[in-house]
Amino acid sequence: MLSQLNLEEILFLDIETVPQTDGFERLGDDWKSLWSDKSRPMREKHQTALEASYESAGIYAEFGKIIVIGGGYLAWQHRERVFRTKAFSGHDEKEVLTAFAALLNKHTHNPFRLLCAHNGKEFDFPYLCRRMLVHGIPLPQLLNIAGRKPWEVAHLDTMELWKFGDYKHYTSLRLLARLFDIPTPKDDIDGSQVREVYWKDNDLARIERYCLKDVVTVAHLLTRFTGDSEFPSPEEA
Repeated sequence: MLSQLNLEEILFLDIETVPQTDGFERLGDDWKSLWSDKSRPMREKHQTALEASYESAGIYAEFGKIIVIGGGYLAWQHRERVFRTKAFSGHDEKEVLTAFAALLNKHTHNPFRLLCAHNGKEFDFPYLCRRMLVHGIPLPQLLNIAGRKPWEVAHLDTMELWKFGDYKHYTSLRLLARLFDIPTPKDDIDGSQVREVYWKDNDLARIERYCLKDVVTVAHLLTRFTGDSEFPSPEEA
């Protein structure tokens, strides 16, 4: 099946998320109570204080927001394969999501039939859908999976593909990149630092660069899964 994929029909994705505010104390009383309920299992498991636990709020669509959506795709140009990247980023989440939805809704000259992300089915895809609904943005066809049969969902997940049915198995993108000898930059932040870089350093551009590097890695990994060892240098769309 993988060898039959048309890689030029796939939009590769990665998203970066942060908590809605720069600290627990900034929340209204109702949201503090709701976070207390939501985070209780995590806090009990890791013995974390309520205020400190809010640093992880960005992973929950009810308490976080998307600040960067990175995309990339393979194409042919002058008989050479290229990989183009584009980032949608900003402090206004609704604007970011609206711009991304517009890309997915472009039927004319839009070659994308599939979306691909690492752990996308558990995180990126549902997070995008939930936040779009919060902002009243109609779900693009590629994200609107309600009522569809599993084989009708146009989503690929490199982590799921690597599981081969072993549903208890988690493998990070970083580990798979090392395993397949895929070069990745080592001069950047990691996911655990995104909140601090955003709320303390106010460096959205740095997060955007980090996100796009993960998009390139996901695309390179899927290319290797298909048996293709060649991958072009990325360029901005």
